[in-house]
Amino acid sequence: MSGRKEEELQGISLLGNQGTKYPSQYEPAVLEAFDNKHPYRDYFVKFNCPEFTSLCPMTGQPDFATIYISYIPDQRMVESKSLKLYLFSFRNHGDFHEDCMNIIMNDLIALMQPRYIEVWGKFTPRGGISIDPYCNYGKPGTKYEQLAEQRLFNHDLYPEKIDNR
Repeated sequence: MSGRKEEELQGISLLGNQGTKYPSQYEPAVLEAFDNKHPYRDYFVKFNCPEFTSLCPMTGQPDFATIYISYIPDQRMVESKSLKLYLFSFRNHGDFHEDCMNIIMNDLIALMQPRYIEVWGKFTPRGGISIDPYCNYGKPGTKYEQLAEQRLFNHDLYPEKIDNR
C-alpha cells in the first residue's frame, strides 16, 4: 500500500476487504488502528460522519445525526473503514444521544490514546428539539488537558442558525 511498510499495517484487516460484514450490534472490537508516521508533530484529523443512526432507548425510534470526530494523534491513529463499521454498529444500539457520543469518545481513547479528542453529535430534531452533545478529552498532565478545558468552555459560543441543518 502506498508509502506504508507491511509491518506498519499489521492489525489492519478491513481496508480493501471486499467481504466486509456490517455489525448488527454495538461492536467496539471492529475498530482498528495504525501507526502515526508523524508522532513528532501536532495536527488534527477530522472525520465528518453524516449518516450516523442509533435508537432511542425509550421508544426504539431511530435517531439520525452527523458526528464530527476531531483528534490530535499520538502514536496510533484510527483506520477510517473500521470507524465507519464501528459507527454503523450503533444502528441497532439503544442509548441516549449524550451516552452515544461519550461511548464513541471512550472507545477511541482506548484504541488510540490520542493527545486530544472531541466528539460532537448534531442530531436531527425529533419532537421539535435537536440535541447536539459535545465531549472532549485531553491527555492528563499535558497541554492537551488544558486545550480540552479551553475548547469545552468556549464550545458553541456562536450557535448555528436553525436553517443550516
